[in-house]
Amino acid sequence: MDLVIVESPAKARTIEGYLGGGAKVLASFGHIRDLPAKDGSVDPDKDFAMRWEVSGDRTKQLKAITDAAKGADRIILATDPDREGEAISWHLAEYLTGKKAVPKGGMARITFNAITKSAVQAAMAAPRHIDQDLVDAYLARRALDYLVGFTLSPVLWRKLPGAKSAGRVQSVALRLVVEREREIEAFVPREYWSVEALMKTGGGHSFAARLVTLDDEKLDKFALGDATAAEAARARVEAAAFAVSAVEVKAAVRNPAAPFTTSTLQQEASRKLGFGAQQTMRVAQALYEAGHITYMRTDGVFMDSDAVNRARDMVMERYGRDYVPAKPRVYSAKAKNAQEAHEAIRPTDFLKMAAAKGLEDDQAKLYALIWNRAVASQMASAQLERTTVDLASDDGNIGLRASGTVVIFPGFLALYAEGSDDAEEEDGARLPKLLVDERPATERVVAAQHFTQPLPRYSEASLVKRMEELGIGRPSTYASIIQVLKDREYVRVEKSRFHAEEKGRLVTAFLERFFERYVDYHYTAGLEGSLDDISAGSAEYKDVLRAFWADFLPLTDEVKEQKPWDIDKALDEHMGPHLFPARADGSDPRGCPSCADGRLSLRTGKFGAFISCSNYPECRYTRQFAGNGDTEGPQNLGDDPATGLPVEAKSGRFGRYVQSGDKRSSIPKGFEPITLERGLMLLSLPREVGLHPETGKPIVANLGRYGPYLLHDGKYANLKDAEDLFEIGMNAAVVKLAEPKFGKREAAQPLAVLGVHPETGAEVKVMPGRYGAYVTDGSVNATLPKGVEAGELALDEAVVLLAEKAAKGPSKGRKKPAAKKPAAKKPAATKPAAKKPAAKKKPAAKKKASA
Repeated sequence: MDLVIVESPAKARTIEGYLGGGAKVLASFGHIRDLPAKDGSVDPDKDFAMRWEVSGDRTKQLKAITDAAKGADRIILATDPDREGEAISWHLAEYLTGKKAVPKGGMARITFNAITKSAVQAAMAAPRHIDQDLVDAYLARRALDYLVGFTLSPVLWRKLPGAKSAGRVQSVALRLVVEREREIEAFVPREYWSVEALMKTGGGHSFAARLVTLDDEKLDKFALGDATAAEAARARVEAAAFAVSAVEVKAAVRNPAAPFTTSTLQQEASRKLGFGAQQTMRVAQALYEAGHITYMRTDGVFMDSDAVNRARDMVMERYGRDYVPAKPRVYSAKAKNAQEAHEAIRPTDFLKMAAAKGLEDDQAKLYALIWNRAVASQMASAQLERTTVDLASDDGNIGLRASGTVVIFPGFLALYAEGSDDAEEEDGARLPKLLVDERPATERVVAAQHFTQPLPRYSEASLVKRMEELGIGRPSTYASIIQVLKDREYVRVEKSRFHAEEKGRLVTAFLERFFERYVDYHYTAGLEGSLDDISAGSAEYKDVLRAFWADFLPLTDEVKEQKPWDIDKALDEHMGPHLFPARADGSDPRGCPSCADGRLSLRTGKFGAFISCSNYPECRYTRQFAGNGDTEGPQNLGDDPATGLPVEAKSGRFGRYVQSGDKRSSIPKGFEPITLERGLMLLSLPREVGLHPETGKPIVANLGRYGPYLLHDGKYANLKDAEDLFEIGMNAAVVKLAEPKFGKREAAQPLAVLGVHPETGAEVKVMPGRYGAYVTDGSVNATLPKGVEAGELALDEAVVLLAEKAAKGPSKGRKKPAAKKPAAKKPAATKPAAKKPAAKKKPAAKKKASA
């Protein structure tokens, strides 16, 4: 009998069903070994020797695997078909060899791109050896990440209070977020105006046309720079009569996107489903292990020929011959060397239309997305028609233009349209039929004010896209990188966009100043290329490690020698232009607003960074490090039109606030940048939403110490966003107040009900817990092993976990029964009872009596 080893119980159950009685399939529950989280796990002085340690929660499973291996004819390592899967197989092979548990039939490696019966059986018929190049690439990445983390992070802790960690790719991704934040803060909006006329044809059809030429000059975006110029242009358009001078119709074609790769799946799931990268990968993993989709960690964009034919057949069946292109579409990957041996992510069976049976809600949504994208990739192009109509005034001095795009033949758009991170200005309106010299009437002319906008903050989708464009990280790592940035509180997410936190700004500034090369995009991409070369067999992994360490170690040692005040001075100089931008009046941007001659500078202390005066302790002026010049002393926003008093934004001990006269209000997170209008909104609080329809008492929205809230008849309800203070209506407020408060919610619902315990008859279920999911029978709770999802656990596996937990006894810290110890000491019964507490004698007597 063969022993087949995979990563997860769900995958094991599926494959064992395919192989029948000829094989026993066990799960390793992911990686079985890792580098201990302490110094010396990677030793550069010993040619980068790596010391591995078996994970504590894998001991029981490894014993089961070892025992089964000793009775097997052959061991088949069937972990995932990528670098991490190859590494898990390598660890298993090393471990079993060390335990002398390899049978006479030896060990073999198999891979399959989909967990289907035919794919698994074909893989079993074509075993191979472990790919050492992929293993070496894994070893290099693991060693680099360890060396950077365990060398650089301690430097951060000592030199930059509040910083938690740095990472080879994590810190570069953080730099992207911080740089975008800086761009937004430095952005100066520019005013511009547009003039648009609403026209009507003789047949009664209306269309809009914008002003494009004036006095024979083509108007660029900023030609009308203020209200005066815009109004003058508007009046001229309104007074003129127009005739159609030209009509141009152009055909256009739009082609479908390729099937999903890991990164494009993460991006599209974020746009269309609101899934985070981690959630997307977790759901995709479940779909893969259940046999619904192909392997979900890939950079490949091709589908095998059989899948292409089945997709084309599906298009023919659902949409007809016109929607099937003459030849199958062939896509090629743009990524360098990364996972191109794997297919794109696609359904394993196209007959399972837009949803497979028995899927959870998130799984069904993601499966439908994957199915639609894969099928659409083999559909005909969409045929569009773009029409441009030019109109000229009778004197020829004014020109208008109308444009529209219509879909003549939808093609793949009948099934799927790719999402976009940012809104695109594309006029999809259909223009009425217009002929040259036709004279439409002018119904209305409007001038509209606009302001240029900075690039938007990154969403998860756009950050993944940008990292992929720069060659930073690899698709399998994007989800974990983003999660680390959140966990370290270097970024926060508001309305699905990343905002750089104070810690993140400071860490980025520190690394840019002292470790510039290691947060450089080109250097990081080049190092990724070297790691890819290792996986391709064209580079030796220890050569890459030696080259990295030769430069990195001396720089780290140099920074360690820096004194705290040297660090402060360097950071102050590095961030000076950003923290203290030039003032419009030409005064010193570093001038202290409190004393006459003090100068402001950046300092770091026990609780993080702050701005202080050079005349300390005589001048005790300080303010929070906020990363921009908005907090440079009081910021005058303008005058309150109701009172005539100035409205100012200030920084205080507890953060930013706005004040006018005796009235003040804190500025909540996410409410910056503060303007006069927004400042007055805060000062207008509390706001009465209205009278509650049941009690007749007022519902009030206000801002408190812990954020925005609603108050009604002594009952409070928290609001998620400060904007809700001014936008929430009566219906939403009533619903919000009716929601159960935290701590008084209904009992948590089980994540999965596994069945009845075979011995006790109690119901066994998986429950959500504060520290993760756990299995329980009502009396014993056992935490799920790492890497095991609630939906993967079977009843028999849960019973084993509960038995192991019960055998260990109560958790550490609980008082253990005293019965066992006295029972082993037979003379204990004859000793004077007065010298021992009575409470401890009773269990001993009981135990002896029952013996």
